[in-house]
Amino acid sequence: MSWTLVLLLAAGAYLCKLTGFVLVGGRRLPPVVERCLALVPAALIMALVANDTFSRGQDLVLDARAVGVGVAAVAAWRRAPIIVVLVLGAAVTAVVRRVAGGA
Repeated sequence: MSWTLVLLLAAGAYLCKLTGFVLVGGRRLPPVVERCLALVPAALIMALVANDTFSRGQDLVLDARAVGVGVAAVAAWRRAPIIVVLVLGAAVTAVVRRVAGGA
């Protein structure tokens, strides 16, 4: 990747943000748009987690990571503290890998 490409992408990202400020200005967005925008960070994080959980390189995989994320998701749904969610997910992944014999 060249520095020219990095600078062009940075400028494009900046222009996208600047365009939003110019178009919206000081006006309030409709409530439905504000609710949708509030969900974007959670959707982005979920997309990153799903990508890292179910892929290895260019291949789709179903391995111990999926079980760990599933257990962590249930713990989060049951409103466990974040440290408990993280430790449970990691521990279950490690146990499943140990029982399955690798990977």
